[in-house]
Amino acid sequence: MASRLIAFAGACAIVLSGASASPAAEPSFPAPPKNATVFARELGPDAVALGVAPRQGGVLVQASILGRQGNGVSGRRLSFTVGGRTRAATPCGPGCYRASFSAIGRARAVDVNLPHAVRWHVRLPAVWPARDASALLRQAGNAWRALHSLTFRESLGSGVGQSVFSTWRLQAPDRLAYVVKNGWSAVVIGERRWDRGPGAKRWTASPQTRLHQPVPFWVSVRNAHVLGNVTVHGRPAIRASFYDPGSHAWFTVVIDQENRRTLESHMVTNAHFMHDVYSAFDSTPPVVAPV
Repeated sequence: MASRLIAFAGACAIVLSGASASPAAEPSFPAPPKNATVFARELGPDAVALGVAPRQGGVLVQASILGRQGNGVSGRRLSFTVGGRTRAATPCGPGCYRASFSAIGRARAVDVNLPHAVRWHVRLPAVWPARDASALLRQAGNAWRALHSLTFRESLGSGVGQSVFSTWRLQAPDRLAYVVKNGWSAVVIGERRWDRGPGAKRWTASPQTRLHQPVPFWVSVRNAHVLGNVTVHGRPAIRASFYDPGSHAWFTVVIDQENRRTLESHMVTNAHFMHDVYSAFDSTPPVVAPV
């Protein structure tokens, strides 16, 4: 990931930077179809995504399966069920599986029938075709960059039964601090950083490339659609999903309807299954150098 690199070794090393564009997706990468509404989940060590694109009188459905190294996983036998009809998936490249359904009327859900008798039931948005959310995501990105500070709690899985839980504080223009539960801690201020290992009392200082914060955790946005309206702590919010071609990741986010701040995000890509909950907007305690 361009925004964060995480090593699940004895020490959890985390580097957070302003997201810079990654190379364009390879033609063989199982990116979602044009205009598809996207969904994603963890399936053991693999990342599985679903894209559902409206077609005249029906839908095109595509499953994308990524292995831990980011490779498209081929050779799987999949099928899809829409409106009570089941069709076998046709391979469309490495890790890509598709099927088309015509004359089905209003599609309300898609069942992805995966190997080992796993069935993934995906409800489609109540408004179908789903509303475009490109402008909403642009506004959310602007809201990120306008923040002075925020806090978030994160759970991050690697797909092999391990998860890391951490708390982060970000402060403009170039400060951050994190604490990993039973793990490492770090403070970054401008061109300096301090790290402390599990159970250690002393901090170790080192140089650091200056980071611009706060910034959103996605690099770019494609296939952005509204999934529906929700309420978070009494406030109306919008749930949306999109594909990030810059980092080959699928996001589902919850955005405050009034101020466009991101309240929650789920990210799925190879070996990274992340859930963040954001709070303390512009009221996070200052990030200061360790004593």
